[in-house]
Amino acid sequence: MLSLNQRAANRRGGIIFVAKLSRRIGLLHHMGGGNLGDDGTFEAVIQNIKSRWPEAAMIGLSMNPDDTRRRHGLPSYPIRQQCWSFGDTSSDNKVSFKQKAKAAARKYPAIFKLLRTIHFVVCRIPCALYKEFLLFAMAIRLMLTLDLLVVSGGGQLIESSGGPWEFVGGPWQFPFTVFKWTLAARLLRVRCIVLNVGAGPLIRLLTKRFVRGTLYFANYASFRDSESKALVRHIGFRGRADVVCDSAYSLDIPAVKANSVAGTRGKGVVGLAPMAYGDPRLSPKHDPAVYNNFIKQLATLAAWLLKEGYCVTLFCTDIGIDPPAIEDLERLLRSDSELSKAVASGALSRVHQWTTQELLANMSSMDYAVVCRFHAVVFAHLLNVPVLAINHHPKVRAQMMDLGLSEYCVNLENLDLGILGGAFDTLVTNRVEIKRGMSRKLADYRTKLASQFDELFPGEPERNDADIICA
Repeated sequence: MLSLNQRAANRRGGIIFVAKLSRRIGLLHHMGGGNLGDDGTFEAVIQNIKSRWPEAAMIGLSMNPDDTRRRHGLPSYPIRQQCWSFGDTSSDNKVSFKQKAKAAARKYPAIFKLLRTIHFVVCRIPCALYKEFLLFAMAIRLMLTLDLLVVSGGGQLIESSGGPWEFVGGPWQFPFTVFKWTLAARLLRVRCIVLNVGAGPLIRLLTKRFVRGTLYFANYASFRDSESKALVRHIGFRGRADVVCDSAYSLDIPAVKANSVAGTRGKGVVGLAPMAYGDPRLSPKHDPAVYNNFIKQLATLAAWLLKEGYCVTLFCTDIGIDPPAIEDLERLLRSDSELSKAVASGALSRVHQWTTQELLANMSSMDYAVVCRFHAVVFAHLLNVPVLAINHHPKVRAQMMDLGLSEYCVNLENLDLGILGGAFDTLVTNRVEIKRGMSRKLADYRTKLASQFDELFPGEPERNDADIICA
């Protein structure tokens, strides 16, 4: 067997590859909060690597190692000090001593501000630096065991743009985290791939420097849309930058079995997937009026669909954040006396899913989809379901444009039934042509992804005894 110091690298097309006899891979992704789109992308990367390098050993690097371990069966480690929790909630409603002390101190604003400043300087900053040092030391130890680090797609190169998504955080959240891990890889000379990621928004100077550094440390970088590539070019990245669609498009879906949902009658099933856009339960900085108006507009659309004879199935692709939005929407619809007959007949339903495969099974029974999230568009496309997208982020608009479906992409800021209903009617009228075009585009996407993974993870050439060097 080759020793660590004797491992060679192959170079093809300007990309450095891992030695053929030892492949231990770290897959990094900001996931673990219930976003099934991120899990689908991660699963697609695992499938593609396993099909080409079946002997490879992989570990997960995520925001929720326990969830990643359960879902994907990989040994997993945290990528940040503050990780996400999902699926477990505490039933302990007792008020802690710390909470009581804060409540008492708030009665005296000047004293509270002074104590908070002292606590921040004396306790929080040193503690955060110490924990960051320990985490980086763990990253270094892991890199000593790896041959390759893969930043596994998704919207990795992003910071908050303010407004409804300010909770995502600034430069010290996603941008610094990815920078830190790619820096560890560079220090240990572990090869690094940034694979089909989305970029933006990138606002602060520090964020741009972290992202530029991440891409500089990588041996290869590709982006899921041309807008992301243009953005990283704008901030100064000059290396190779391929544009390839989201890796989730290569998911293995033949095993998906359609679940039975309401809609075998009427004009068909419309899957409606709201999202928690501006939900004040996510952040006190959100404006409840924005969220309430958004849900109200979706309820108006759903009510119209039910009255037109369609069956409406409520679902979501982010089971960590969006279920309360579904509950709010469903509550509005079930409280509408004009819809009582349709609701009683089962024309309004709701489906649940825990895994990406369950989500795909649910969506495969839908005739049309009205969605908000990027990966909801991707999954509808994978299943050849005509899709109407509500655009809340440039990535949604960019994807719909690339699919040739820009006329079925409605901006969230100016929603009303006239716009939504008109776009949906056109979608139904042109459904045959739309499905044909989506099918052609999907074949093109999957061919390009197969070619990319073949290049990045080439099969082993035949070896003879002369190829084996004894350690």
